[in-house]
Amino acid sequence: MQTSDPDKAPLFAFRAFRLIFWSRVSVNVALQMQAVAVGWQIYDLTGSPLALGLIGLVQFLPPLGLTLPAGQIADRYDRRFILRICYCIELTAMVGLVLLTLFVAEPVTGIYGVLLLSGVARAFESPAVQAILPTMVPREIFGRAVAATSSASKFATILGPALGGFIYALGPEWVYGVGCLLLCSTVVSFLLLERLPMPERRAALGWHSMMEGLGFIRRRQPVLGAISLDLAAVLFGGATALLPIFARDILDLGPTGLGILRASPAAGALLVAIYLSRRPIARAGGRLMFISVAVFGFATILFGLSHDFLLSVLALMLIGVSDQVSVVIRMTLVQSQTPEELRGRVAAVNSLFIGTSNQLGAFESGVTADWFGAVGSVLLGGGVTLLSTVLWAWWFPSLRRVGRPDEAAPAEAEA
Repeated sequence: MQTSDPDKAPLFAFRAFRLIFWSRVSVNVALQMQAVAVGWQIYDLTGSPLALGLIGLVQFLPPLGLTLPAGQIADRYDRRFILRICYCIELTAMVGLVLLTLFVAEPVTGIYGVLLLSGVARAFESPAVQAILPTMVPREIFGRAVAATSSASKFATILGPALGGFIYALGPEWVYGVGCLLLCSTVVSFLLLERLPMPERRAALGWHSMMEGLGFIRRRQPVLGAISLDLAAVLFGGATALLPIFARDILDLGPTGLGILRASPAAGALLVAIYLSRRPIARAGGRLMFISVAVFGFATILFGLSHDFLLSVLALMLIGVSDQVSVVIRMTLVQSQTPEELRGRVAAVNSLFIGTSNQLGAFESGVTADWFGAVGSVLLGGGVTLLSTVLWAWWFPSLRRVGRPDEAAPAEAEA
């Protein structure tokens, strides 16, 4: 599509973007509903907190082992075809949950197996989705496209759990049934998606090719700085894993209050994502990323000190706002500075680092809460996040100098 002013081109004028945007909404709502229903169902059947922990473990293991090979595959084969297979597998897994719930008396082991299968599909999905995004709109509005697709995910994070909890009153099989319908629409969206550009030089198969994504990130200092700074903030500043403790023991709330706390970061992030989808960051992107991570640390400390429900909600929304600014800058910068033939492998490294940091961050929060209490854990995490901001600003001056995040990188790699 041609436009006299690409910066102002409407995103939804691009058919590929419309289809991918809807697919992000539908698949994320389905998976958020699934997460709520599986958690409630497993706990109802077992009454065991360890059984709940195993849900995260079986979904964590496939990305840990498969994400880097998945990035290599995303740079070699048609990404539409990869995503069609992934969503068909996730649809099959959701159908499996329906059948297990209806026809198996003790479905817990089977549910874990289905979640493991879904985790395999998601390991291949993430690099392919990230690699396909830059090909669907002109570079000038890619930052807006990142913000818009991120807003779709944040909307799903708010809608999915609420919808899943509401439908669960009819039974878990109803939640999984609605999830099947949503995943069917996702599959149809990718069947309708026309062929998008692929790199002229396809990735070879092998260890050296798989490691090229890591090598590129190490050489490109702004990209390395953005990914590692986000990794440090998520790893040490994760207060959300301790929300049940704050809701029950500190703020004296019930399950409804806990639900509001959990939705607050996503609500703040959604507002920012909508704004950035209309007004992209056009200058001082690097400095703004450091500011947003610092605000993330301050907001984490504010939440840890709060004993007031409204102040806690505002602090969590501020955490979501600052995190979303950082995410949009990082995603835009990484994809814009990555050559087309490396996008899948670089996206895989990005997914691996950020995805594992969420899991490890939750574990870190639990360990430090056991040592220092929930408040001490959150305050420590916020303080380490602030310290990380200072250190990264010193270690990565090239990231500080980044202006517009969606500008192409210079032809030569930085030392």
